[in-house]
Amino acid sequence: MNEHQALAAFAALSQETRLRVVRLLVQAGPDGMAAGAIGEALGGATTSRLSFHLTHLEHAGLIQSRRDGRYIIYSAVYSALAGLVGFLLKDCCQGHPEICAPAVEALTCASGCDPDLTESA
Repeated sequence: MNEHQALAAFAALSQETRLRVVRLLVQAGPDGMAAGAIGEALGGATTSRLSFHLTHLEHAGLIQSRRDGRYIIYSAVYSALAGLVGFLLKDCCQGHPEICAPAVEALTCASGCDPDLTESA
């Protein structure tokens, strides 16, 4: 990921609804979620409002969509999210990888970690 792509991704994630959508889709896994289910999970977001945010995230490369019958299914682009984290940690620690250990641990423990510990890292 280059700096231009990272800036676009961070700009997309800097809005509350879009950040919530990405987190929701990460939790949903590779199968993703239908747009209607995303709206319901966000507390009944209007179709036009949700469409605006989904389009913004898709243009930033953080999510993708596919048609399944009459539904549009959205899913996280894990490689883009990993690229964003990699961009942040690329030059980490100046030769002292132990400094980045909490960040790496938060990424590798997935559902087995205490969320309170990983969010403060």
